[in-house]
Amino acid sequence: MSVIPHLINGELVTENGRAVDVFNPSTGQAIHKLPLASQATIQKAIDAAKAAFPAWRNTPPAKRAQVMFRFKQLLEQNEARISQLISEEHGKTLEDAAGELKRGIENVEFACAAPEILKGEYSRNVGPNIDAWSDFQPLGIVAGITPFNFPAMVPLWMYPLAIVCGNCFILKPSERDPSSTLLIAQLLLEAGLPKGVMSVVHGDKTAVDALIEAPEIKALSFVGSTPIAEYIYAEGTKRGKRVQALGGAKNHAVLMPDADLDNAVSALMGAAYGSCGERCMAISVAVCVGDQVADALVAKLVPQIKALKIGAGTSCGLDMGPLVTGQARDKVSGYVDDGVAAGATLVVDGRGLSVAGHEEGFFLGGCLFDNVTPEMRIYKEEIFGPVLCVVRVNSLEEAMQLINDHEYGNGTCIFTRDGEAARLFCDEIEVGMVGVNVPLPVPVAYHSFGGWKRSLYGDLHAYGPDGVRFYTRRKAITQRWPQRASHEASQFAFASL
Repeated sequence: MSVIPHLINGELVTENGRAVDVFNPSTGQAIHKLPLASQATIQKAIDAAKAAFPAWRNTPPAKRAQVMFRFKQLLEQNEARISQLISEEHGKTLEDAAGELKRGIENVEFACAAPEILKGEYSRNVGPNIDAWSDFQPLGIVAGITPFNFPAMVPLWMYPLAIVCGNCFILKPSERDPSSTLLIAQLLLEAGLPKGVMSVVHGDKTAVDALIEAPEIKALSFVGSTPIAEYIYAEGTKRGKRVQALGGAKNHAVLMPDADLDNAVSALMGAAYGSCGERCMAISVAVCVGDQVADALVAKLVPQIKALKIGAGTSCGLDMGPLVTGQARDKVSGYVDDGVAAGATLVVDGRGLSVAGHEEGFFLGGCLFDNVTPEMRIYKEEIFGPVLCVVRVNSLEEAMQLINDHEYGNGTCIFTRDGEAARLFCDEIEVGMVGVNVPLPVPVAYHSFGGWKRSLYGDLHAYGPDGVRFYTRRKAITQRWPQRASHEASQFAFASL
């Protein structure tokens, strides 16, 4: 079994000590050993970043952008290789893996605009012979902690922008599927990034705590579950760090009586069951306004769910692969058990699925519940699997109240032909990302991604304009050059310019 190394100061580094197995979810077999970083290993990455930072922060933004242009080209050239690694360790289909990478590349494209996004602001003659401007300067060393479900895309939300803003970056990816993340970081070095500017360290809570506690690290970006987001935010801000921690979700789709139901069903199939539901933007609740809508929706969903093509993610032409681990599969199955016990109607049962030739894989078929109520655990908690719950309400107002009362506020959408209903929904819903006839309203790279309520801890969203603000600090400069022949008396009162 091969060992997946750390990447520190431009070198691949292995260490003896604690290690975990990395599995192929389609076969259930361990395929790699992954060393878990010690505090000493984390410190090596920090020391490399400290050494690299002075020169990198003084590198012109245009030259930093040139690295990103070359990086984008290398990512596109290596799409098949990266997608294969994602599928082998995560389980998602090759098509889904390629789509994830493309969305990540969009953020690299945004980072290529460094000379524009870092221009700052300038005002001439704000007072007699006085000019003022603001500058956006890097923080120093920053770190990112990323989840298993998007091993390519989510890291690319973070470090291209952080690095192009002049920072050095330490990435701790998920220990479940790290190979694609490591390869992508190596491509960034191949694109010309100086040694030490970017490091990848593998690890568990020991590594996370080391990053939180290190005084040299000025900011932390995190995407994952809400309990860990809360922990990182609390511990990081307590130490004076800037923290951006994106947590869990329970995303609702509202179906109005006038919705184009066929298109809504197609959208829901992809949004609920794509990537086995292991997305923080997955739609896990369909809120139907009226029994007629609910009955029609369930009738149209059932045959499509039963027809899902499920198999090893590296095979072609599939709709779904396995879940990432056996524990994840068992946890989702437990939620299905709980929903049945609570009285929900299990219309499609995906438990016990076996894929020929991959009997040891971590497979679960698509599941559909009807008559779900807000008191049920399957409604309240994030399942993170291929389970869609149908909730019946009598009005749009009731549907909106349901969503606004939920502890999470990551994403939501409405299917309707009524512009007034869509406008009301967009204005009054307490959710960070909203779609109108769009099931997965993930913002493009030149906007920013983030939820509300317990889906986000911190003041700034990920990537886009908020990402620039997060990875820089503003310095305001006021400058005066008095005229040679002038002399002014001292002023002791605070006065305007």
